[in-house]
Amino acid sequence: MPYVNIRITRDGVTAEQKAQLIKGVTQLLVDVLGKNPQTTMVVIDEVETDNWGLAGESVTVLRARQRG
Repeated sequence: MPYVNIRITRDGVTAEQKAQLIKGVTQLLVDVLGKNPQTTMVVIDEVETDNWGLAGESVTVLRARQRG
C-alpha cells in the first residue's frame, strides 16, 4: 500500500488543485510502479508560511521581502 505525503505552504491552493495532485500522484504510481490505485494513499499537509523556513528565515519573511 503506497503512502505519499505532499507538504505545501498554506497560501491559496484550491480544492481543485489538491484533487489534481491526488489524482496525478496516484496515476504516476500506477504507471511507473504498477501500484493498485485502490490501495494508494495520498495525503496533503498544508503548513503555515510562518512554520516553514528556508535559509534561516520563515517563508512569510522571505515572501514579504520579495514583494517589498
